[in-house]
Amino acid sequence: MKILIDVIVSTFYIGRLPLAPGTWASIAATISWLFIFDATNSFLVPLYSIILFFVGVYFSHLSLKKSNDHDPSYIVIDEWVGQWVALSFIPVNLNFAIVGFILFRFFDITKIGPVKYFEKIPGALGVMSDDIAAGLMSAIVIFIARIVI
Repeated sequence: MKILIDVIVSTFYIGRLPLAPGTWASIAATISWLFIFDATNSFLVPLYSIILFFVGVYFSHLSLKKSNDHDPSYIVIDEWVGQWVALSFIPVNLNFAIVGFILFRFFDITKIGPVKYFEKIPGALGVMSDDIAAGLMSAIVIFIARIVI
């Protein structure tokens, strides 16, 4: 069970990379979004994001029980889910993928606005929620930009 927990929370060991594991997980999530989803099934991104959120909360909880850190860098399933949330409501193409990636990393790293609030939630729910907030903020910025531009 320990190996399964680590595989899931580290997203197939991406979280074990020595430098910027969260960024690498976001890159992997963005690339997977480009290859898995297209115009005919992009409506599934929010559904899969919700499922992965609950999987992430559960397995992050199990992992945190064995850690002294409240948000260890090896847990990157939260970045994966947050990145997919950022990309959930936009057309699947490389330009949107790049913009969504940059915006998500900006909000996730800076922790501005609601992201900071959600980061303060204790436990696995907090680990996952701040990235959901960063993803939602990114999606909102993209949505507004598409209307204005």
